[in-house]
Amino acid sequence: MIEFYFVSIVVILMLFCLVLEIGKPEFIIPSTLLLFMVTGVITVKEAINGFSNEGMLTIGLLFIIAGTIQKSGLVDMLLQKLLEKSISTKHALTSILPPISLLSAFINNTPIVIAFTPLIKKWCEENGFSPSKFLIPLSYATILGGTITLIGTSTNLVVHGLLLDKGFEGFTFFELAKVGIPITIFGLLYLIYLGPHLLPNRKSTALQEVENLREFTGEALITKDYPYLHATIKEAKLRSLKGVFLVSIVRGTKTIAPVSNMTILKEGDRLIFSGDISTITELQHTKGLELQSCIGEDFPKKHKLVEAVISHHSPLINKKIKSTNFRSRYDAAVIAVHRQNQRLRSKIGDIMIKPGDVILLVAGPEFNKRIESTDFYFTSEHSKIVQTNEDIREGWYAVLLLGMMVALVTLDFLPMISAMSIIVILFILFKLLSPREMKDFIQWNVLLIISCSFGIGYALTNSGVASFIADGLIKLTTPFGVFAVILSIYMLTNLFTELMTNSAAAVLMFPIVIEVASILHISPTPLAVAVAIAASASFATPIGYQTNLIVYGPGGYKFIDFLRIGLPLNLLTMLVTSTLIYLFWI
Repeated sequence: MIEFYFVSIVVILMLFCLVLEIGKPEFIIPSTLLLFMVTGVITVKEAINGFSNEGMLTIGLLFIIAGTIQKSGLVDMLLQKLLEKSISTKHALTSILPPISLLSAFINNTPIVIAFTPLIKKWCEENGFSPSKFLIPLSYATILGGTITLIGTSTNLVVHGLLLDKGFEGFTFFELAKVGIPITIFGLLYLIYLGPHLLPNRKSTALQEVENLREFTGEALITKDYPYLHATIKEAKLRSLKGVFLVSIVRGTKTIAPVSNMTILKEGDRLIFSGDISTITELQHTKGLELQSCIGEDFPKKHKLVEAVISHHSPLINKKIKSTNFRSRYDAAVIAVHRQNQRLRSKIGDIMIKPGDVILLVAGPEFNKRIESTDFYFTSEHSKIVQTNEDIREGWYAVLLLGMMVALVTLDFLPMISAMSIIVILFILFKLLSPREMKDFIQWNVLLIISCSFGIGYALTNSGVASFIADGLIKLTTPFGVFAVILSIYMLTNLFTELMTNSAAAVLMFPIVIEVASILHISPTPLAVAVAIAASASFATPIGYQTNLIVYGPGGYKFIDFLRIGLPLNLLTMLVTSTLIYLFWI
């Protein structure tokens, strides 16, 4: 009984920490697992079982396959062609959402949204449309499409792996399509015909435009009277100015950005500062500094400006910018931070970074080499990589190999993990993929969270917490029939997925589902389908699913926008899913 209360309290504390973002999920969930292991709630074997689970390993291979196709530029070319002839919001949504949903049935949706967000944003700005009418539908369409196949989302593979782990038959490749195709069709109709009326006509701030840059940047010219000529930045105390930050130095035709503490100051240097404009104007009282009227029109041309969204897994979260060693870490300087479409007017160094913040960077020459894939989601082009015909051709080869893999798995010639392993080996042999790229494409933090969640699932089972929750669900819903049981499992999973990562929600719900199926003497498959769909169908908040977080800042959205359009879609998906599960599996 002590173990029951201990596990209950620890899991509640874990959820509390995840909701309040006290730490990153890849720290909170493994810490919970270790606590259960050292206290004897689970064995060492149970704690590490998730790291060898077939579903988890398959997800890692899926990241590699998706990344290989994504890097070719084939997906970007597809979207550009779809948008070329669009003449209205409804016409554009009708053109892009169905193909994007179909694409996300076979490729992980996160890289799709990362790739499409800057392209859609740029197209909207060039054609006078509001990005807020498109980016939430983009995220939702990829979530819906991911429910169609076994590899459409990591959640499906996690639940599939859990079923195999318990000795049950997993999902076939297109088994979830019985539910996935109908909810995708209903969802797309909702997004195309009702979505534009529910979404705001709000343009996100184009941070890189000169007019907006002038709101928080200023320029000062060093004259011959400046007392710190030929001194370093550190000696001139330009790092300790109150309320402003030295972003770069323009010296003739050369731009020094970001600026090192040891950079030598020279006459004629133009110092570019970021901060409150009222504070910047006070620089004119400094001897030898002449404040210019505004930054020049050539500012964006002389600086490599990058917009990025802080990811769920960024090491910068809950830290002040000045304590992250941002400049030396990334060879870049932050000149603005936006949160919920509003620029934060605090001193840059004192801003505490949160997931979903949009930051504007002045990037140095080493920036692309120093960034990690999990740190940011980019909403502007951060590297000038031109896709060649050879890249596109390699992309088609990758798609062809993926199609062969789908056929082999569907016809039961090969199990999923074997087929995907062969595809990755062929990618390497045909030089479509390098070992370095393979390592970069895998989202290691996601795999860590999923693997550790398995052990927490064992803790819920061993302690009796899963049985307790299952008994409670049965008592509440049995008088209303099995349909009510399915509905309640869907609702509980959906609540969990809004509070934590979708895969972790599925793993925590799975032992409860097994207990419910045992009590009702039915196959766990229909209840597992409900968990898989509900864990993915996170529409009501920007934090429940990482694709929602990616579009949060670039779309200029507020939290209420997700509730307004997401809650009806949640309800629609829940009713259609529960009905179809009852018809097909019960």
